[in-house]
Amino acid sequence: MAASPSTARAINDRLALRLLQGEGPLTATQLKTLTGLSRPTVADLVERLQGSGLVHVVGESGAERRGPNAKLYGIVADRAHLAALDVRTRSVSVTVADLLGTTLAEASVPVGDDSGTGPAVEKAVTLLERTVKEAGADRLHTVAVGAPGLIDPATGELRDSTGLPAWHRRLVAVLQERLPAHVLVENETNLAAVAELRAGAARDREDFVLLWLGQGVGAAVVLDGRLRRGASGGAGEVGFLPVPGTSGLPSATGCEGGFHELACAAAVEALATAHGLDPSGALASGHEPFLDALAHRLAVGAAAIVSVLDPGCVVLAGETGHQGGAGLAARVESVLAALSPLRTEVRPTSLGDTAVLRGALLRARDAAQDELFP
Repeated sequence: MAASPSTARAINDRLALRLLQGEGPLTATQLKTLTGLSRPTVADLVERLQGSGLVHVVGESGAERRGPNAKLYGIVADRAHLAALDVRTRSVSVTVADLLGTTLAEASVPVGDDSGTGPAVEKAVTLLERTVKEAGADRLHTVAVGAPGLIDPATGELRDSTGLPAWHRRLVAVLQERLPAHVLVENETNLAAVAELRAGAARDREDFVLLWLGQGVGAAVVLDGRLRRGASGGAGEVGFLPVPGTSGLPSATGCEGGFHELACAAAVEALATAHGLDPSGALASGHEPFLDALAHRLAVGAAAIVSVLDPGCVVLAGETGHQGGAGLAARVESVLAALSPLRTEVRPTSLGDTAVLRGALLRARDAAQDELFP
């Protein structure tokens, strides 16, 4: 069935906006070439997008040659402002950006264990409000929050968790109450995977697993270029994965005895100490016995994941993956090759500590553009 005229216009407008987003400012002739549309159709859509406040003239092309210059059209970047929050156990980081994802201001603040729910939430909200003001933004259109923990797929809310501070859940509710903006929340590991997929270590992959190695241990699953959350939003909760070498088995209420016991930050620090190393510099020390022992631990968990999903690629992220870098990734890949018949490349994160914020900003930008773009 042929598309109706209004549907065809919407499809053409969105195609043009995506090209302007990805390629930068373009002339009407360039839009005609890239879209395959007729000149009158391109002229109509440009006029329509200018009228809606989404596109404007940003300059001219061909200033170096004689004759009239062609107008360059670009997306109105300040049509909407976005914010991304990376909410950790003891800190909050904020980035404010325009509709194209250009960073306008960023800041972070520590949040102590003794802050209390109310003061901790107020500190985080104040940081956001101050950063928005520094960015010169009148108001926010969309805010994306990355936090540890499970996200309810039905409500989009951060679930209760005994392992996380109470202020995490309260923060999202307060943001929704105080901001005239759409507030989205997503698991931090999932956001890191989105960032690595679109702008990091997995840009050339459609299938991979991101293994988050920090204070907590988790994974994000990307198959066919899509993030997979699972029926209850818990895909990737590999901290609960039963593996050899632990003190017992995990339970429904705690991941002690699971892969978490071998790979969390505290376990890595204890392993470094057992090898006579200063934990703060152990991952960069080049100490082979320590790195080999850690690689074996990580490969045990990775092998279980690989045997089920066969992703072809595992990205090591979080503080351990970042600090261990290519050397640790190579060691894990070597051990994994001996444990599994499924060939799997292991790569280090290329975005490091910025991965969650980058992913949250991409999430906010996508949501805003889905609403604003016809």
